[in-house]
Amino acid sequence: MSSAVWPYPAHIAHRGAGRLAPENTLAALRAGAAQGYRMFEFDVKLSGDGSLILMHDALVDRTTSGSGRVAAMTLADLARLDAGSWHSAAYAGEGVPTLGRVAAWLRANGLLANIEIKPCPGREAETGAAVALEAGLLWKGADVPPLLSSFSETALEAARRAAPTLPRALLLHTLPGDWQHRCLALECVALDAHHEALDADVIAAAHASGLKVLSYTVNDTARAARLFDWGLDGLITDSVDLIRPVAR
Repeated sequence: MSSAVWPYPAHIAHRGAGRLAPENTLAALRAGAAQGYRMFEFDVKLSGDGSLILMHDALVDRTTSGSGRVAAMTLADLARLDAGSWHSAAYAGEGVPTLGRVAAWLRANGLLANIEIKPCPGREAETGAAVALEAGLLWKGADVPPLLSSFSETALEAARRAAPTLPRALLLHTLPGDWQHRCLALECVALDAHHEALDADVIAAAHASGLKVLSYTVNDTARAARLFDWGLDGLITDSVDLIRPVAR
């Protein structure tokens, strides 16, 4: 995908709907869609038996009723967990979704995906390749492919090799001096940086290199406005009820 062709909306809901619903669940996606969002960022990793599931942490403890490492659990183990009660009683019994289930829901509703490849420790290349291959199949024939992103350059390189036509973005919390080289070496279409690492000059430099610019996780309306004034292409937010998704 050429960076000159950018089919993604300017507003992206973080982990589904950020704080309105339990993160990385179908309930969160539905909550974000109810706020008018058309694109969703979520985290995908491999279970112990090679299934692709939505989960941010390497451990299930924070966001489910269970305890232990995702990499030590089978899909059946994960399916028995309650991934909603930690958030609120209204979401008790919400399950840990597979990437396949999420893709089916998004495509049926005409919604878009930013898949963050979030490998368990030591599984960077394996996860990058698996996510890219599966995404290529799940979104086969889609007008707009999912955007793959990761902090792991190893995972992104594996994704590039496995599914070179899927667009990629490099996630960076701070910007090293060679950030442009890193993005271009991975044939990324975008830089996805923490909002405090961005200013007008960085965004202009990215655009001059043929890169679009995304920013996470922007929850303040004034900061969001400033970033868009600087030319930001996509904003990832938890505040889906405060930062309204408007066409830009």
